[in-house]
Amino acid sequence: MIETLISSKTRIKLLLKFFLNSSTTAYLRSLESEFGESSNAIRMELNKMEEAGMLKSFMNGNKKMYQANEQYPLFREIHNILLKTIGIDQIIDKVINRLGAVKQVFLVGEFAKGIDSPIIDLLIIGEVDKQYLLELAEKAEELISRKIRYLVYGTEEFESLRNSGHYQDALLLWSSEN
Repeated sequence: MIETLISSKTRIKLLLKFFLNSSTTAYLRSLESEFGESSNAIRMELNKMEEAGMLKSFMNGNKKMYQANEQYPLFREIHNILLKTIGIDQIIDKVINRLGAVKQVFLVGEFAKGIDSPIIDLLIIGEVDKQYLLELAEKAEELISRKIRYLVYGTEEFESLRNSGHYQDALLLWSSEN
C-alpha cells in the first residue's frame, strides 16, 4: 500500500528503519549491507531526509550516524502510517483489546529494529486465554497478510528477563496504563 504513495523503495526502507522505532541508529555502510543496495542511492535518500528535518545525524567516531528526528512536525503521523502499513494497528484492535488482563504489548524482532519482515513478533505481558489468543492471531494474520509470532509472559517474569538484558530493543506498542 505505501508503495503507491512512495515510489522509492530505498526511502520506504529508511522510513521503516527509523520511524518504527525512533531510538534506532544506523550509518551508511551498515544500511548498505542491510538493504543490499548501493551506498549512493542510500546516501542520496539520507541527505534528502536530513535536509527535510526528518532525520538527525551525529558523529560516532568516524561514522556519521542517523536517527529519526522526533521533533519533526510529522513524526507521529509517519510513525502511525507505518504501523498501519504493516498491520500492527489491526493486531491491537482485533487481538489485544479482547484478551482480558493484558498489561503491555511490545514489538520485538525485525520490526523493532526497523527491518521489514513477513513476521510480526510480539511480547504480550499479562494473563491471557492462550487458545483465544491463537484464534484471534490467526484471524489478524488473514487481515494483514503477515504471520504473527507471540510470547506471553507474566509481569514479574518479563521484568526479570528484561533486567537480565533480554528484550532491550523491545518497542512498547500498547499499555493498559495509557
